[in-house]
Amino acid sequence: MKLQADRMQGPTITGYGQGWVAVNGEESRNSLLISSAGHRLDWPVADFESLQAIDFESLLAWDIELVLFGSGPRVRFPNPQWLAALYAKRIGVETMDTHAACRTYNFLAGEGRKVAAALLV
Repeated sequence: MKLQADRMQGPTITGYGQGWVAVNGEESRNSLLISSAGHRLDWPVADFESLQAIDFESLLAWDIELVLFGSGPRVRFPNPQWLAALYAKRIGVETMDTHAACRTYNFLAGEGRKVAAALLV
């Protein structure tokens, strides 16, 4: 059987640890938003307690089907009202800890899915 490596079109998460995530080899200690379509933005959210509905609005302009919300070192679910605008555009949201979101993002992006990750670092 012939196997082919996945081809990532957008940013790839190349590493992560406590308090950092590396995208395309560049380490970041700040929260960030990335998408398989090539977007990469620093996300000005310091921690889960700082989250508001406005923090998810920049994702609305992206051509995505799913947002993976990495809630930090443990799973914490955002207020559903903060995600209402995403749901209205038929964009799904899955919540998991940030390390799981990193792994899942790479897997789905490698499959060619229109996915974004909102990662609290």
